[in-house]
Amino acid sequence: MTTQTFPVAIIGSGNIGTDLVIKILRSDGPLRVAAMVGIDPNSDGLARASRMGVPTTADGVEGLMGLPHFGDIRLVFDATSAGAHHANWATLQPTGVRMLDLTPASVGPYCVPVVNLDEHLDAPNLNMVTCGGQATVPIVSAVSQCGIVSYAEIVSSISSKSAGPGTRANIDEFTETTSAALETVGGALRGKAVMILNPADPPILMRNTVYCLVDGDPDHSAIERAVTEMVDRVNAYVPGYRLKQRVQFETFSVGNPLYIPETGKFTGTRVTAMLEVTGAAHYLPSYAGNLDIMTSAAKATAERIAAHSIETAGATA
Repeated sequence: MTTQTFPVAIIGSGNIGTDLVIKILRSDGPLRVAAMVGIDPNSDGLARASRMGVPTTADGVEGLMGLPHFGDIRLVFDATSAGAHHANWATLQPTGVRMLDLTPASVGPYCVPVVNLDEHLDAPNLNMVTCGGQATVPIVSAVSQCGIVSYAEIVSSISSKSAGPGTRANIDEFTETTSAALETVGGALRGKAVMILNPADPPILMRNTVYCLVDGDPDHSAIERAVTEMVDRVNAYVPGYRLKQRVQFETFSVGNPLYIPETGKFTGTRVTAMLEVTGAAHYLPSYAGNLDIMTSAAKATAERIAAHSIETAGATA
């Protein structure tokens, strides 16, 4: 068992960045928070991080690069916004530091840790897709293992109270990025994503519905097993992630096809999976599962990258 640590920095002192700091500090993995970066010196996130002994700067990326120990930092989480990430990456890329992007900027390849992380362990910039992508792409991938998913559509419903200014500013990017990830990572031939901000009070938990149209006559039992196993794998790092009920199947025959306006008649099986995500309530309220799944997935990804980096360094030493 290694005792080496993997210093990381977090850009963004809002809800996601602060929750990520707390998650890492509470864990016994290799990650060590070496800096938290913001632009508002009065932000609660910077103040909280400072109280927990984390070096902070309110001077943005330039302030991060000016820290005396910046050269020790191995990976930077970006928990800002899609637009800000482009600027942050342009500044940090020449330094050689790696980035995990928690915005929908899509600069680097999409990463959903249970599906494709092993393919990108050495990528300089990884995009964590979106909260909806982290919740639903694993399910589409599981179904794709059992048949051809000609179309996948997901509907993510989150509490309006858990959608901060960054989320609201990036709704277009959310739908585009999630739709693309359903195809490139999930394996669907065509994908579509819908996001709903629900103003209900008390706030609702994050809920995701996944619809997959599978060609031909797939094995329903195999699909259900694959989906259930995938849910268990995601639950290992997002404990509040679960199926609301058993996977549902509806078969459409030649004599009773499903009519799709864009593509015409479909024959095969419609697979429906309904998911719920309860947040761990480390910093965010438990109803903010949409934010919790992002920080949890990012932390799990960084831990795997750290282990790989430490192992690789040991093998070449």
